[in-house]
Amino acid sequence: MRVGLLGLGRIGAFHAATLAAHPLVEELVVADPVRTSPYGRPGDPFEADAVVIASPTSTHAELIVKACRRGVPAFCEKPVAGTVPDTVKVLEECAGHRVQIGFQRRFDPGYAAAAAALRAGELGELHRVHLVTADPAPPPAEYIPLSGGIFRDCHIHDFDILRWVTGREVVSVYATGANRGAAFFAEAGDVDTSAALLTLDDGTLATVQGSRYNGGGYDVRMELAGTERTQAVGLGPRAPLHSTEGLPEPDRPWPDFLARFEDAYRAEIDHFLRGGPSPCTIEDALEALYVAEAADLSLRERRPVEIAEVRR
Repeated sequence: MRVGLLGLGRIGAFHAATLAAHPLVEELVVADPVRTSPYGRPGDPFEADAVVIASPTSTHAELIVKACRRGVPAFCEKPVAGTVPDTVKVLEECAGHRVQIGFQRRFDPGYAAAAAALRAGELGELHRVHLVTADPAPPPAEYIPLSGGIFRDCHIHDFDILRWVTGREVVSVYATGANRGAAFFAEAGDVDTSAALLTLDDGTLATVQGSRYNGGGYDVRMELAGTERTQAVGLGPRAPLHSTEGLPEPDRPWPDFLARFEDAYRAEIDHFLRGGPSPCTIEDALEALYVAEAADLSLRERRPVEIAEVRR
């Protein structure tokens, strides 16, 4: 098949290598205004059998809609759009078209195993969930005003995987944050340290914590506590955790998201290329964005926020 790729930044370059090595891809057409790739030739990416969108966030909505209007299946990195109204517009425009959104944690074996254990009843009745997303160092200062804030940029992955693993919906959020590092976070109206309490529709409580300054390494974990046992994701030998009880020290802690989820990124592209129903739809992305919107509103207004308040 012929595949078009838009965007050759860090994740786009990774996707280019993945696509070029995939047995189903006979030709890769790439488009980026400033970068080139050794893995494909320049051209119109929409004159293809499928398109992968890894361009800047501000372009996602337009490019998804363009792919749908041309009848080309589209894979797009999160988010669909920067705002809830724009995401709803894309959803309405692309109804009936095959679009897969890039929430790669759904393709990580650890999260898949946790979901399977929960559904099989091995944890008993789920009561509590804890999620962590912590970067070892902050992104460039110029990125922060365009990021949408820590809840839309980082924790939207937590919100999506929480829905996917538990099969439940978030009904309310109480979020807070702090600025412990560079001034550019506060100047952009953002925080570099975050925490939130989420209530699910069956009464399960979930806590979320995050940081842009986790010096030990890239830390992404999930813990599910049930009446029979507790299941943890992300506690492998490269988790950037040091134990005071003599457990083994971390072996080469994860340096960043790409190293941690390299296999998951490849797996989601493989699923997309092989066709079939989308495992992560625009509707799924919108639901995660609703939670991020509620968290951001809670942070700004210092109060609990019902998801119904931000739903369109």
